[in-house]
Amino acid sequence: MEEILNSLQTVDLRYVLSTVILVLIVIIIRMGIHHSLFQGTDLSVESRRKWAGTIRDILLVIFIIGIGFIWASKIQAFAVSLLAIALALVLATKEIITCFGGSIVRMLTKTYTLGDRIEIGGIRGNVLDHNALTTTILEIGPGQTSHQYTGRAMVFPNSWIFTYVLINESYTKKFRLHIITVPLSTDDNWKLAEQLLLKAGREEAAPYIEDARTYLKKLEGKLWLDAPSVEPRVTIQLPEPGRIHLLLRVPCPTQYPSRLEQAILKKFLKDFPFAPRFAFAGPQLIPIIDPDN
Repeated sequence: MEEILNSLQTVDLRYVLSTVILVLIVIIIRMGIHHSLFQGTDLSVESRRKWAGTIRDILLVIFIIGIGFIWASKIQAFAVSLLAIALALVLATKEIITCFGGSIVRMLTKTYTLGDRIEIGGIRGNVLDHNALTTTILEIGPGQTSHQYTGRAMVFPNSWIFTYVLINESYTKKFRLHIITVPLSTDDNWKLAEQLLLKAGREEAAPYIEDARTYLKKLEGKLWLDAPSVEPRVTIQLPEPGRIHLLLRVPCPTQYPSRLEQAILKKFLKDFPFAPRFAFAGPQLIPIIDPDN
């Protein structure tokens, strides 16, 4: 700001005189041409009016170009000072500007709205509020597979949209496909476990299957996605030697996956006989050895 004031205070008198002379020259030329047009008898009134407007515009352009040549050095100094101030303001408010940008991206792309369950930057929960700078969510945890509220409200800046991957678990709004993971040992009867888990999933998800199928089918045209099958299914994973994971996929209401998950797990645990891992022998635990191995 001081540089701008100094540049204005040190204006050379030559620039002022040159500007005054340019103004006088333009005025004299305009008056002379205007007088000549109205003194002539060969041109119609309409033609005179058109010529007067054209000459006025030409003289205005010449005046602006002349001012630019006269004040070029001062304008350049002023522009450099103004640019320096603008850069300083941008650097000082970078985070705020980025937050505004994230808010604009959220509004244009509809990344998430109030009530959506999202995960970003290692935090997960339901969106309670969002404004131009921040988003507030009600945390869900602990961990990434829990569906219980912790009672804590967490606030993150909207600039995180440019920094972290954002997961919207409520993208399909009313219904979603929920994954339940059941870890087993290779000593367990995984075939029986697969049957019991699938049976429990079908029984507990039965009230939602038809509604979920109809709803997801309607979203095909709106969200440009292929509607997945909503029939409960179990897939098998081998995460490490000696371990088996059964993954049950079932349809459920988007906001209440925990209720369905708990009902399925309780029914499965009630019916499935896990293989014993240890037997008691005095004060120590001794692993059971299979005589067939």
